[in-house]
Amino acid sequence: MSTTVAIAYDFDGTLAPGNMQEHVFLPKLGIDPQSFWERSNRLAEEQQGDRTLTYMYRMLRVAQGAELSMRKQDWIEHGRGIALFPGVESWFTRINAAGVGRGLALKHYVISSGLREMIEGSTIRPYLDAVFASGFLYDGSGVAVGAAVAVNYTTKTQFLFRINKGAMDLADDRAVNAFQPPEQRVVPFPNMVFIGDGDTDIPCFRLVREQGGHSIAVFPPDDPQRAANGQRLIAEKRVHCAVLADYSAGGELERRVLAVLDLIAARDVITGPGAGQGA
Repeated sequence: MSTTVAIAYDFDGTLAPGNMQEHVFLPKLGIDPQSFWERSNRLAEEQQGDRTLTYMYRMLRVAQGAELSMRKQDWIEHGRGIALFPGVESWFTRINAAGVGRGLALKHYVISSGLREMIEGSTIRPYLDAVFASGFLYDGSGVAVGAAVAVNYTTKTQFLFRINKGAMDLADDRAVNAFQPPEQRVVPFPNMVFIGDGDTDIPCFRLVREQGGHSIAVFPPDDPQRAANGQRLIAEKRVHCAVLADYSAGGELERRVLAVLDLIAARDVITGPGAGQGA
């Protein structure tokens, strides 16, 4: 029986450059991304609100103002135009094959403050076992009217525990909080990898790292400030390494993840599957 390994990814800045709203949605409305985010963040500051909730509110307002259709399929269509970092589209097939060759079964998850509807429309959705992200609430006519779920930097960690325990139903709060002996958990933390891009991922970086898993920060090319931030995360022991957001075959990110898979496979041989379950 194969050992299960979970790789969880942030989305914006991790799998795709920038924010997903900037790829299709805002350009379609002719809205400058900087002004959109400034107004959204200012609203959060003025009303002491959550930035995820305010950006979702602003998206609905500007779409409504432009008389843009706001049904679920419309948001999914916006996601089809999201551009990804190099190598992402072939990444999952390559890494899955590498896992099989090591006796490992890989599962892939996105944990993002971005919109689950847009991620549903992205080209990589068929490779993801689940998407945990912010999402809209729809009325009886199927039109988005508000936020159904908002994922921010601290709430992201709950989804790591859901993966750990196999508690995948978001409406079920009991399962994720219920006591479960470590040896009965679906994916032990030492069998997890979390890949993110910045400070909003720190709670996830820390949780996975401190529970025996592997945390990796990525940064875009030609961005010295983000690269330096990655080095800071290493120095603060938030992540194990910081590498270029390039998922191409033979790249440093692939080599790092393959090394983690080698480590998990070797541990299974030495101590048996599921050793070091984590808290």
